[in-house]
Amino acid sequence: MSLAAIHARMNRILDRICSGEGIRPTELPGLRTVRCHKNIPRSSVLYEPSMVIITSGSKRGYVGSRSFLYDTENYLVLAAPLPFECETFCEPHAPMRGVSILLDMAVLADLVLKLPPAPVLSGTQPRTIDATPLPEALAEATLRLLEAYESPNDRMILGPQIMREITYRVLTGPRGQVLRDLLAMQGNISQVYRAMHRIHTEYHQPLDIPTLACDAGMSLSAFHHHFKNMTSTSPLQYLKTTRLHKARLMMIQEGIGPSAAATRVGYESPSQFSREFKRLFGVSPAEEALRLRSNLGTQAQHPLRVAMI
Repeated sequence: MSLAAIHARMNRILDRICSGEGIRPTELPGLRTVRCHKNIPRSSVLYEPSMVIITSGSKRGYVGSRSFLYDTENYLVLAAPLPFECETFCEPHAPMRGVSILLDMAVLADLVLKLPPAPVLSGTQPRTIDATPLPEALAEATLRLLEAYESPNDRMILGPQIMREITYRVLTGPRGQVLRDLLAMQGNISQVYRAMHRIHTEYHQPLDIPTLACDAGMSLSAFHHHFKNMTSTSPLQYLKTTRLHKARLMMIQEGIGPSAAATRVGYESPSQFSREFKRLFGVSPAEEALRLRSNLGTQAQHPLRVAMI
């Protein structure tokens, strides 16, 4: 079956199981649907470690001076929580659609133990986020996952097995090395990953860059160097961006105000929060919350559990 035919079948299923905008969780843990009905200009986003397969339309991501396209012919792999910029393009008279599958480290570890060691590519550092051509086998597995999802029994029994297969396909593909490196927890890449993970989970706690560098076992200058090589941003900017994205999600998902969101993500000064928020997103926190609710077709009194695309 051609990729076009596979995508057409996936789109028909996605139209049946997902009607809302954004990245939405499903009844199968780890599987999310992606949908957008209009073009979205370049803006800041934050994804969890995942694989994203687009079935119609396209998205272009930007990390520093580098850009990458993920569309019906290229899938995205994000090996660590990383803020980046993204723009979304819909096809004429059709939404942008796709699926996001969260990386399950337990499944990944089990697969790595069963596979022979991969050859080490000297002189290269795998990119934390990148797009790569979509093989037919991976597209077919994703189609089978969506077909299984429509049956409650198949979803429960076959769903996790097919998601394991999808992880295997990615692990044995061009983006597999970065997953192996992160899982191995050795070298500079894993030390930076630990710091990124701590920022992502403890963003509401007092965090400072010298402490993060010390915890990573690096000098401050080495930490800055390796962190920027991996993320194309400084540790301090990564911390600020992560906090601002978390606050943005809280405002749309929970309907809380800017001051409450600022406090919950670790800001002591609401005015500083507003300044840095506007610098990143181009509008004030209140304006952004209204815009997102409008884009997602929801009202403040009905907070929606949905991630930003």
